[in-house]
Amino acid sequence: QVQLVESGGGSVQSGGSLRLSCAASGNTYSTYCMGWFRQAPGKEREEVACIDTDGRANYADSVKDRFTVSRDNAKNTLYLQMNSLKPEDTAMYFCASDSRSCLWLRRSRTDFGYWGQGTQVTVSS
Repeated sequence: QVQLVESGGGSVQSGGSLRLSCAASGNTYSTYCMGWFRQAPGKEREEVACIDTDGRANYADSVKDRFTVSRDNAKNTLYLQMNSLKPEDTAMYFCASDSRSCLWLRRSRTDFGYWGQGTQVTVSS
């Protein structure tokens, strides 16, 4: 089992920056792929960015020029640096992990095995 705890969310003005963190504990074999998802009220959950243990990363088109995902494998911690934030980025952001690769999960349309409780990001205009 893996426990995931997000932090770093908050309120920021349009154009500002935030850095989210996700601390993982438990079975490290279940964190081969780690990713960030977001969901706003009334909208479907959206994959923001995912990264494998080897550093291979994938971004949603809406954030790829502004966000950077990274991880510290020694600390089992995932990060999301968010720059040039827009009101459209407002959502609950969730951290997730899985023992399988990010590419496999995406192509097979399989949900991640482990999820955090989320951290709220609010961007005002």
